[in-house]
Amino acid sequence: MGPVPAGFLQLLALIGALALAHIPLGTYMAKVYSSDRHLRVERWIYKGIGVDPDMQMRWTAYLRGVLAFSAVGVLFLYLLQRLQGILPGSLGFSSVEPAQAFNTAASFVTNTNWQSYYGEQTMGHVVQTAGLAVQNFVSAAVGIAVAVALVRGFARSRTGELGNFWADLVRGTIRILVPGAAIAA
Repeated sequence: MGPVPAGFLQLLALIGALALAHIPLGTYMAKVYSSDRHLRVERWIYKGIGVDPDMQMRWTAYLRGVLAFSAVGVLFLYLLQRLQGILPGSLGFSSVEPAQAFNTAASFVTNTNWQSYYGEQTMGHVVQTAGLAVQNFVSAAVGIAVAVALVRGFARSRTGELGNFWADLVRGTIRILVPGAAIAA
């Protein structure tokens, strides 16, 4: 089979998979983001970070939450890479160069995950698990939260309330991404 028919079949398979998944997954996600109920683990997280998940935010507060969380994520991941040489589980790797560390941190926090290095030859266990793997989940949760806020913005255009960024972030991670990863694994 040539590349054009193979590509066409792959596109058809993708469209078919999306057609099968969009109703149950979309319905589940709508319930997750419109629910007033908080799971016990979510309440622990809210208490730990000191937020009221039931407080509604206007777009400016929601944006500040997104930007603050992302800035802290870039800084944390950058520092983790720069301190790799003294961290346990570094596998003997030295600290990542400043430009490379910033590029990787910005890339993973923005969910582009662009890498210009061999991960197994550059990053130790702590950086890969506590840094890169965590960002794979939370950066996707930030993207989902922003998409949900956009939909709410259209639906609630007269109220100006977009929900709560922190609740959307935690729910996206705990109720959608982690279970989805477990199912896929």
